[in-house]
Amino acid sequence: MTAPTAARRPHTATYHGIALNDPYAWLKDPSYPEVKDADVLAYVEAENAHFEAWMAPHAPLVDALFTEMRGRMKEDDASVPVRDGDWLYWWAFETGGQYRRWFRKPVVGGDEVLILSEPALAEGHEYFRLGGLAVSPDGGRLAYAVDDNGSERFTLRVRDLATHEDGPVISVETLGSPVWAADGASLAWVEVNAEWRPWRVRLHRLGNAGEDAVLYAEDDASFFVGIDRTQDRQFLTIVAADHVTSEVRLVPIGDLAAPPRLVSKRQAGRMYDVDSGQGTLFVRVNDTHRNFRVCTAWPENPGEWHELIAGSDQVYIRDLTALRDWLVLGERVNGLDQLRIRAVDGTEHRIALPEASYTVSLGENPEYAPEMVRVYYQSMVTPPTVFDYEVKTRVLTTRKVQQIPSGYDPALYETQRLHIVARDGTPIPVSLVRRRDAVRGKLHLYGYGAYGLAIPPGFSTSRLSLVDRGVAFAIAHIRGGDDLGYQWYLDGKLEKRGNTYTDFVDVARGLAAAGYAAEGEISASGGSAGGNLMGVVLNTDPSLWRAVVAHVPFVDMLNTMLDASLPLTPIEWPEWGDPITDESAFRRILSFSPYENVRAQAYPPLLVTAGLNDPRVTYWEPAKWVAKLRATRTNDAPLLLKTNMGAGHGGKSGRFESLREVAEEYAFVLAAFGLSTAA
Repeated sequence: MTAPTAARRPHTATYHGIALNDPYAWLKDPSYPEVKDADVLAYVEAENAHFEAWMAPHAPLVDALFTEMRGRMKEDDASVPVRDGDWLYWWAFETGGQYRRWFRKPVVGGDEVLILSEPALAEGHEYFRLGGLAVSPDGGRLAYAVDDNGSERFTLRVRDLATHEDGPVISVETLGSPVWAADGASLAWVEVNAEWRPWRVRLHRLGNAGEDAVLYAEDDASFFVGIDRTQDRQFLTIVAADHVTSEVRLVPIGDLAAPPRLVSKRQAGRMYDVDSGQGTLFVRVNDTHRNFRVCTAWPENPGEWHELIAGSDQVYIRDLTALRDWLVLGERVNGLDQLRIRAVDGTEHRIALPEASYTVSLGENPEYAPEMVRVYYQSMVTPPTVFDYEVKTRVLTTRKVQQIPSGYDPALYETQRLHIVARDGTPIPVSLVRRRDAVRGKLHLYGYGAYGLAIPPGFSTSRLSLVDRGVAFAIAHIRGGDDLGYQWYLDGKLEKRGNTYTDFVDVARGLAAAGYAAEGEISASGGSAGGNLMGVVLNTDPSLWRAVVAHVPFVDMLNTMLDASLPLTPIEWPEWGDPITDESAFRRILSFSPYENVRAQAYPPLLVTAGLNDPRVTYWEPAKWVAKLRATRTNDAPLLLKTNMGAGHGGKSGRFESLREVAEEYAFVLAAFGLSTAA
């Protein structure tokens, strides 16, 4: 199994007086997003062949893991029907099916009807993903969008639900869900440009063969545009935002051609969002407190805000939904999710939940005046559960618990919430699950730590294949996420980005000191920004890890942040810094960028994944990183790169194909631990 060797071609660029030598820059195909350079494709395919050759002896283990994981999956699974107007909607899988089929039936009498078949749409495509899905207010039409190559450029169509015939393609350059006008004769949709930036909102009138009118266009390349509909269905919301600043405009659903009304002009560092209900606008904003407060405003004067709920150091307000009778607040208190119900008269309570550590969120609640509130719940030992919550009686009714056909006994497992003190004295939360009868000694640690995205302590049937083999699984809730509030996010970005990396290392060392596994007996994984985390800790502390898996890793970050033509670069500057105009940001990113900091040292076994059509982390980032690691490291531990040639950021589509990729990842980890038998 001779590993491929990438050619080194001289390439130097100078910024702020510092020369960057990049001998693998040629791996970026100049025709991207098309990839057709023969040398690039040859190298990527050689790496794939090397991956397949290395995995071949482990095929029995991969097959065993896949069989286990599939056995825990209810093949004819279906969602709990949800009411929207006169209809009940749900999805279902057929046994053996990779993709969902979508159904509805009248609330009062009538038969179920198939309104959309993902398997039919996916036929003949290596990749398939359903994007937007929206039924017109009168129930007569379905707008839907699909991506069949992983590029996240979706094709939008409208289907007549009486004839089941599709109209002409509206756009092949859209993203997100469309929003219907009240009369069902037109719909708003978001257009992406050549750089994959969602930047314009267009209005399509059914039957109009001409160019769709532009409702809004965002000229700032660092802002992305999205649309939604308020809960009371009174307004289309147009949101322009980067990672730290947002701006909202409102358009009446009854007249989508009306000029958008600005709620409040963008202010750097201020995030706000808006919902409408009870004749009022509800605004969640972090202007006076980093953990957000809630204000009200009149639709006629949306920028004049009146505080309803003050910000709090203890309570992080993450989202709100305005129903006719209640305001539902998604919160996090001491790192634990909560749902607060506030009645019109101001009385309020939190939903009582059965475990001490869990994750909970408001479920699908399309109606404005529901009789009950749909809630999603799970923990590291409790499978995903759907509740209906009767607000007046405060009773939770279980509507569905994820079935595990091959069997699952929660009594065999235990979950813990630990705190490991980081080097600067900050306690870092850790969620851990393991078999009660397992002997301590092997541990897998997962991390992300970016963009204010928390990693909740949720359930995974796939994870059981590690845990049942004696490998404890832990999630490090490191700074950079918002696990402990918005300040937790601020403490892991820009000048404080180093906290994210040292937190992860300190958690690993702390768990080792607590006896869960010795240093060097800990595997680790992360994806995207979490892959960036993997790249950094591999460079700084390679001997700490038994094996590492980096999915679509953001590892060539300095070169990416220096290239404003890439789709995500301008919007990323508030997260990482702008190295083009800010020399201090350049030097800071240079100091930890994984690609630039590969050094001559021994690295542990490493599995890296990529997607040739990935618009978020371009394929050449992991390709360049692996090429440099091969040429620089001092040992010959397994170093594998798998590039999905027909997929993007999320890997293969289809529930079984994606499951096989998890089986490959776990086989790699288990082999590193010496647990490479199929049993």
